[in-house]
Amino acid sequence: MALDSKIPSGPIEKKWYNHKFNLKLVNPSNRRKYHIIVVGTGLAGGAAAATLGEMGYNVTAFCYQDSARRAHSIAAQGGINAAKNYRNDGDSVYRLFYDTVKGGDYRAREANVYRLAELSNNIIDQCVAQGVPFAREYGGYLDNRSFGGAQVSRTFYARGQTGQQLLLGAYSSLSRQVAEGTVTVHGRHEMLDVVIIDGKSRGVIVRDMVTGEIKSFAADAVVLATGGYGNVYYLSTNAKGCNTTAIWRAHKKGAFFGNPCFVQIHPTCIPVSGEHQSKLTLMSESLRNDGRVWVPVKKGDTRKPKDIPEAERDYYLERRYPSFGNLVPRDVASRAAKQVCDEGRGVGTSKMAVYLDFADAIKRQGKARIEEKYGNLFDMYQEITDENPYELPMRIYPAIHYTMGGLWVDYNLMTTIPGLFAGGEANFSDHGANRLGASALMQGLADGYFVLPSTVSGYLGSTELKKVTTDAPEFKVAEKEVKDRITKLLSVKGKYSVDHYHKKLGKIMWDYVGMSRNEAGLKSAITEIRALREDFWKNVRVLGEGEELNQSLEKAGRVADFLELGELLASDALNRRESCGGHFREESQTEDNEAKRDDENFSYVSAWEYKGDGVEPELHKEELTFEHCKPSQRSYK
Repeated sequence: MALDSKIPSGPIEKKWYNHKFNLKLVNPSNRRKYHIIVVGTGLAGGAAAATLGEMGYNVTAFCYQDSARRAHSIAAQGGINAAKNYRNDGDSVYRLFYDTVKGGDYRAREANVYRLAELSNNIIDQCVAQGVPFAREYGGYLDNRSFGGAQVSRTFYARGQTGQQLLLGAYSSLSRQVAEGTVTVHGRHEMLDVVIIDGKSRGVIVRDMVTGEIKSFAADAVVLATGGYGNVYYLSTNAKGCNTTAIWRAHKKGAFFGNPCFVQIHPTCIPVSGEHQSKLTLMSESLRNDGRVWVPVKKGDTRKPKDIPEAERDYYLERRYPSFGNLVPRDVASRAAKQVCDEGRGVGTSKMAVYLDFADAIKRQGKARIEEKYGNLFDMYQEITDENPYELPMRIYPAIHYTMGGLWVDYNLMTTIPGLFAGGEANFSDHGANRLGASALMQGLADGYFVLPSTVSGYLGSTELKKVTTDAPEFKVAEKEVKDRITKLLSVKGKYSVDHYHKKLGKIMWDYVGMSRNEAGLKSAITEIRALREDFWKNVRVLGEGEELNQSLEKAGRVADFLELGELLASDALNRRESCGGHFREESQTEDNEAKRDDENFSYVSAWEYKGDGVEPELHKEELTFEHCKPSQRSYK
């Protein structure tokens, strides 16, 4: 199958404008004849469902949480980028576009990224109109702060709760459409398969997580907005419920998987404290605006931070990257932290942490101002660590946070299955090999409010769709496959818990497919994952029954999918014999230990096609071209 990205022709600043004009429209009075399913109610899914409902389509939305407003988008802290240039510091749509392509280490489509930058300003207008309480300056103007990978202040924020406020804005729009009758939301329902009829996506199979009932829903188009797959590493900043099941089941039905090895490791997270942990906690990148990152100059220094004089501190990001300092991109900051800890200069009891120090900022601005900007983050840190960050430096270390990979989509955000769309973190679309801070919320809302409503309408207006009901044989076959899989999980009756296997998988992934990767380690990872997966299906013990509330069964299905995805992730990392962004191959680095790309051989999107259980997946390549951002060795010095 040949990949067609459907990138429109013409000048980059006119591509989206002209493309929207050329998309087929659906008459407003005809929209009520169409049914669209949206899976996921975070920023991308919630915004898409609300907007499509407001346009007049019949929308059915699903989420596995008890409420749409509990999607993981709520956990985003720092902010959302937009090219408003309110600070008059030289920002523009083009600069946001350029910074995003460069930040992604030249592994993203220019056309998609420019559209994202172009829509960023519309997002802010939309959210302000909804009443999202962005921070404001004394005179009432919207405030901005800086994030990594940029030399301008373009990040809009709501203290340390930006994701929550934006999600509540989307939720209010969604609730309005629920009241209008255009949108129906099914909480506590998990999608377990997509149904393909005549080569097109025509519905989904879901499990009622309260009763265990397996249900079918038919539609004319399906949108997956189910987030990323960071929990394949077990320990991550993601909510425990975050999983890959929806996009992985779509992948196994024919949707190609794009760039699975591109995962983001966030440099400012609370370090691991012991084997008891089931997740990690993010400390917003916004803290690097005022916090200074440092370690002792001397190896094995056990003195308290206040006892280490300035001359014996290494502010290593400021030393190595004077132009950007502590606000280098996440992949650069994460590798630098790992490097100083590997040198024996880490801090804390584990020695796998660095300091994030606010002493200078508090002296300069006063405690009240720092509390105003970061108070809830400081409170959260103190609750978890029992240390006061106003008096002691925070201890931070990198952790899995976001996945740039996802389902391969074209310019219309449609997967290789006609009628199946993917939005937000569920697709691979906009960030290349590394996402800049404050760009996830931007992409989710751009996809949900502005892109998907146009492109889904374009698909419906240009495609002949016969009437389909859940009585179709394809639905019955899909239902049976889902039920058989549940029966298989419950019938193993082994001796080890689901978490036993998830932890083992996470350790393999972090050790071999984490911040630093090499050929031998990746081959070991693939071998060990295959053995672990085989043991899982022989020895896992899933408690309870299928037709009841059963969290053990829910976890088992998700971990089974992680055990398959983990192998593809490692295989993609093995195939990509270069370093770029968050994908760091030890064999491909500069003299300064920075990522060294191989543009001649790897300037492409890897799109993997599932060929069957036990069969090697097939790699398809979407070659990337750069007319505006000419690839060069990234430098933040």
